[in-house]
Amino acid sequence: MARVPSSVIAAGGLVGGYGVARWTNQRPLGGAVLAVAGAAAAQQWRQRAGGKAAGALSAAYVAAFAGSHPLAKKVGAWPSVLGVAGAVALASWAVSDRRA
Repeated sequence: MARVPSSVIAAGGLVGGYGVARWTNQRPLGGAVLAVAGAAAAQQWRQRAGGKAAGALSAAYVAAFAGSHPLAKKVGAWPSVLGVAGAVALASWAVSDRRA
């Protein structure tokens, strides 16, 4: 069975986490989606690119989540989330997925 690329998992975690939190009005539920997707992506990053790369990409994932909040005040919530998700997906692809 083919694996879902880590770039898709990471971007999906950011977008899905926000969507779940927004539509259910349950921020912890959105955080759970974010955390599960981040852990799954980190596992693939570690397997494909090693521990240092996995650490850097995990830090980028967390920074994207945190950075989306102030960015949302300038460009809106969905554009912010989609922008940071795209940035994390691109970084994930460049460091990990293109090796596969």
